[in-house]
Amino acid sequence: KKYLFFINFVGVTTIWNMTSTAKKRLYGASPDEIKRLCQELQLPSFAYKQIVKWLYSRFVTDIEAMTDLSKVARQRLAEHCELGLSAPLKVSVSSDGTKKYLFRTLEGEYIESALIPDGERMTLCVSSQAGCKMGCKFCATGRMGFRHQLSANEIINQILSIPERDK
Repeated sequence: KKYLFFINFVGVTTIWNMTSTAKKRLYGASPDEIKRLCQELQLPSFAYKQIVKWLYSRFVTDIEAMTDLSKVARQRLAEHCELGLSAPLKVSVSSDGTKKYLFRTLEGEYIESALIPDGERMTLCVSSQAGCKMGCKFCATGRMGFRHQLSANEIINQILSIPERDK
């Protein structure tokens, strides 16, 4: 099955400093941010639409696979950017088939996603923050306290980096 989605994260922004030596993470960037990036990289004005389509419709896993961009455009993009996907560090499976995926955030915190089977369908619960403000004594996440909101890239990574994504 193919899924088309575009996620609008209210209050979640991507801030890119083009003078930074760190590569920019493409997943999680909005179409407007990608448009500005293309201007900064002096790519053709239509390139941002192609990049957005590769990211959010085709779920590309390699910049080189963006074959409707010129080779020069792909090289320039790869020089300054990365997709920003990283596999889970660990997978735990419970007796009911629920899988918990452990990821590490950019700040070094650990977060989990859970894939829960329910008959013919699956539900994926993703984290939107590291830690929790509730402080529930029975919950490990609650006991750690609130750490920070996750970036759009960190949220999208949880969806696109699990092996079951294509099922």
